[in-house]
Amino acid sequence: MTSRNTQGITLVELDEASYRKYRETLVRDYAAEKVRAGLWSPDEAEQESAKEVDGLLPDGPATPDQYIYSVEDQFAPAEIGMLWISTRETGVGRSVWIYDIIVHEKFRRRGYASRILHLAEDRARELGADKIELHVFGHNHAAQALYEKAGYQPTDITLAKILAAEEN
Repeated sequence: MTSRNTQGITLVELDEASYRKYRETLVRDYAAEKVRAGLWSPDEAEQESAKEVDGLLPDGPATPDQYIYSVEDQFAPAEIGMLWISTRETGVGRSVWIYDIIVHEKFRRRGYASRILHLAEDRARELGADKIELHVFGHNHAAQALYEKAGYQPTDITLAKILAAEEN
């Protein structure tokens, strides 16, 4: 069994006020990632992002099967990050999907991301899941390395190539 160094790190469910603040950041950051990935234009990104987030979380933190947490460390003076997960029933069992995992800037490079992943996996087991899944943008090489190190494996890969106009 893998040693889980999560001592002092806890997941705290968001209340409505905290959710509203998180939603603002989530919509903005997700829009920026979609633009960077070349999937949305800057003009439509925030509107599309808000539509997706509100579709997944119509009742905010009270939406069934959605779990949004502030991540806290008893030894840190402030929230260290965020975690949003959801349960899914699939044709091959129950899984948990990680929608968002954040380590706030001032707490990065201290091992928190790995510890949050461990907490997410533990929570997935508590929710009866036998698998945990996530999406990572192709340009996010640091996250890809983290997930690979934590034992995550690709299950479906979409590739794209930007075509330049042909020169005559």
